[in-house]
Amino acid sequence: MSVAFEKGAHPVALSSDYSAECRGQVPTDATPTLSVAPPVATEPRATYANVVLPGDFPDPTVTKIGDTYWASATSAEWGPVFPLFKSTNLVDWELVSHVFADKPEWAEASFWAPEISHENGKTYICYTARQKGGPLCVAMASAHDPAGPYLDHGPLVGQEQGSIDGFPIRDENGELYLVWKEDGNAYGNPTPLWAQRLNEERTALLGDAPVELFRNDVPWEGNLVEGSAFAQHDGYFYMFYAGNGCCGSGCTYATGVARARQLLGPWEKCPQNPILKKNKVWSCPGHGTVAEYDGRWFLLHHAYHASSHEFVGRQGILSEFSWNAEGWPEFEGNSPQAAPLNNVSRLNLTDTFAGNHLAETWQWPISKKPVVGIGDGQLLLQACPDELGALVAQRTYAATYKATTSFNAAVLPPGTFAGITAVGDPHNALALMASYGKLQLWHVKNGVSQCLTEVVVAPTRSLGLRVEAWGGQRYRFSYSLNGVTWEAMPLDSFAVNGTYLPPWDRGIRVGLLAQGPTDVTVAFDHFTIRNQR
Repeated sequence: MSVAFEKGAHPVALSSDYSAECRGQVPTDATPTLSVAPPVATEPRATYANVVLPGDFPDPTVTKIGDTYWASATSAEWGPVFPLFKSTNLVDWELVSHVFADKPEWAEASFWAPEISHENGKTYICYTARQKGGPLCVAMASAHDPAGPYLDHGPLVGQEQGSIDGFPIRDENGELYLVWKEDGNAYGNPTPLWAQRLNEERTALLGDAPVELFRNDVPWEGNLVEGSAFAQHDGYFYMFYAGNGCCGSGCTYATGVARARQLLGPWEKCPQNPILKKNKVWSCPGHGTVAEYDGRWFLLHHAYHASSHEFVGRQGILSEFSWNAEGWPEFEGNSPQAAPLNNVSRLNLTDTFAGNHLAETWQWPISKKPVVGIGDGQLLLQACPDELGALVAQRTYAATYKATTSFNAAVLPPGTFAGITAVGDPHNALALMASYGKLQLWHVKNGVSQCLTEVVVAPTRSLGLRVEAWGGQRYRFSYSLNGVTWEAMPLDSFAVNGTYLPPWDRGIRVGLLAQGPTDVTVAFDHFTIRNQR
């Protein structure tokens, strides 16, 4: 399958494998690419266009394996779980595969904060997920190839209040430890950061009890510290960490740093904390991992862009730092240096479903994997009778965009709907849905569906559907019976309010739906996204 980006962008060819069988596995031999920003300059400069993971990629992690950097990020409630990127320069990233095509058997939700590392020929993914019927846990997976396939080893620790944000690291004597956060803020309690010995196979903790490194105890940190990531410099362990409120329109996230001569402490927090905080372009920078490139030091972290904020989500950006005279890391202006993408049309997407592979960039709710395939230049989506139905979606890269699709509405049987949606999660969406001879605009909020308006249309073999978004807040839905002229769905107001759509920790997706009996398959002809500043 090929997915073409607009002229003016870097060359892109996205591909993946996916069987049309129910609960099929995603093969691992696909090699999709994603290149979205110019390479790092060879000479230092104050600002540079380095939004390296545009779209909803929170909690990014990076490590260097040989001459190649590998990265991943939180996937939350979307599958497949944990994207895997590779790069030679920290800026131009190729989407290679995912850690898990399906969620591990023991886990049900909250696939957060992967940390990628490599040692003795094996690649490890330390990650967070919620145990079925239990707490948030830190778990481990491993692979002989960083692209996978990965073997899941299950949870390492799951305290009663929850355990998240695990990071494996060796101490000053070469002993392997796991550092993690106890999720006390979820219960109105402090959030200690713990360390405990980890076996060499990275499958179990050793010893009787963890050691507390430090906790949230200064005002800027608010009700939490989390997202530990380590670097070693001039005889110190440096821990970069995030504090305060991570997400949403009222977020207060920022980045601090602490240091210690020995991993188990004592730890000293930097007097200048937070060392990375918001500016006019980026807000709530935090939860990143340190990487070196050509003698320069970077933190790959997430932040909200001022013009799109929670509607796009937390995007992966690079911020360069240096070491000051007191031995502390220092960011210029104590804020992200990334310049916004001046031309968001470079991230326009056209998918004509050529070949027989579904692109790795497509996602689905992790709790309800759809039956989907590619054939004869169409995306084949098996209908589902539950809630919105079967859903596949793409991340958005800007808060103002236009997305379109088309399909043969003349063959839709009664009781089957197919359409296009702007979706926060399966319980919160706006969707234009077609059935035989009619169109309905659905408003879904907290799982309650309402038909806002309906029009009668003659069944057509090529029905076009379109959603337009302005600033992530206002939406207009239109249809075309001839592929040329468009009619807006009739409403009392110009556009539908979609401010309720994004969940607390995720951006909005746009996607395709098939709602109805499972013996019906909807064949979509194409899907496009056109972004605007």
